[in-house]
Amino acid sequence: MSRKIYLLGAVLLALLLAPWVYDLPFVQDRVAWRVSELRAQIKYAISPPEEAVFTPNSTLSAMVDATLAALMTPTPDAPPTEVPAEPTDPGPTLTPSPVPTSIPDHVFLTGIRHEYQKWNNCGPANLAMALSYWGWEGDQRPIASFTKPNSRDKNVMPYELADYVSRETGFKVISRVGGDQALLKRLIAAGFPVIVEKGLEGAGFDGWMGHYQVLAGYDDALGRFDAYDSYQGDFSYGNTLPISYEAMEEYWRHFNHQYLVVYPEAREAEVLGMLGSAADEETNFRDTAQQASDDIFSTSGRDQFFAWFNRGTNLMQLQDYSGAAAAYDEAFNLYAGLDPETRPWRLLWYQTGPYWAYFYAGRYWDVLNLTTQTLYNMSEPVLEESYYWRGLAKEALGDVAGAIEDFQTSVEVHPGFGPALTQLDRLGISPQ
Repeated sequence: MSRKIYLLGAVLLALLLAPWVYDLPFVQDRVAWRVSELRAQIKYAISPPEEAVFTPNSTLSAMVDATLAALMTPTPDAPPTEVPAEPTDPGPTLTPSPVPTSIPDHVFLTGIRHEYQKWNNCGPANLAMALSYWGWEGDQRPIASFTKPNSRDKNVMPYELADYVSRETGFKVISRVGGDQALLKRLIAAGFPVIVEKGLEGAGFDGWMGHYQVLAGYDDALGRFDAYDSYQGDFSYGNTLPISYEAMEEYWRHFNHQYLVVYPEAREAEVLGMLGSAADEETNFRDTAQQASDDIFSTSGRDQFFAWFNRGTNLMQLQDYSGAAAAYDEAFNLYAGLDPETRPWRLLWYQTGPYWAYFYAGRYWDVLNLTTQTLYNMSEPVLEESYYWRGLAKEALGDVAGAIEDFQTSVEVHPGFGPALTQLDRLGISPQ
């Protein structure tokens, strides 16, 4: 009898300690991703996310939303707090320096310390690698703690990486869109590794995903860039992942040709000079919106979907919310016609532009439907931005209790998430 009691006590103790043990960092590194992967396989087998299609309603939805908002929602004392899209201090705009007429046909930057990413740590790992080039001695762990206090967070936004550099290191950083391969080569040739955000497929997971890489070299004779990659391969000193110029262009378009450059403050004028007109943030978005428009007429299929999406993103940054919403409408209409196997169904994990555009265009139902679909399609719904924007949409439609619940969940999945905390404070609610 005593043996049975002992075993029963051991089982009960194990059950009580299991949640605490599971949250230990070394257990998370080794076990949590396996649990997450199993959960995802079950969820996606039951409800394939690539089959879900969002259908925007650009006419009736806006009229109904505006009417309901006027009837059911008092005018708030302050506008919704916006999630910043860029670091608050992008640096001064300087007169561009003359750009060299020619650069070497091949360059490779040494001195970058390769680092494998921990679970969901693509952004922090790549930023740590870029910083290592300048002598920074840290690794991805402090970056992850700052940018994603919840280890289950699926994504770190470019502005969050830039915010870490500005606040926690002695270096400067600039984040821009609309880059091209000539600019990448100029920066690398001048001694500046470049972090790019791009799409990724066929690397041991199901479907399309967003991914950061650190570009450290290029070779025109081989037609490729050399990237330090935190996910694919075991790279020692000088051993990088080759990316053809064609593949770079195809997958970089998926993220509006987004790039970040980390540099010492003493070299700021040099960096901004190489950026030319892109050094000015507003000009950068205007030029990139035009490039996206050009791409619309020179592409088809999924590439055209991304071109329309990019146009929406750039117009949103320029606060042309109606124009952005119309561009996103075209993108989502094209999405519905894509082969389900090629649909980038994780896109709203990384880019929240449609939420901004539809909300500020008064299309609250579209925000509500898109955020709900995005969260439902996840095996583990942990996107603080989606909960935040759904909360704003619910409040605009008169569901204040539902809004509070979403704001609280936003803070739960990302402790300290400022925009949601601001909304709860405005509503007189303390986070749970």
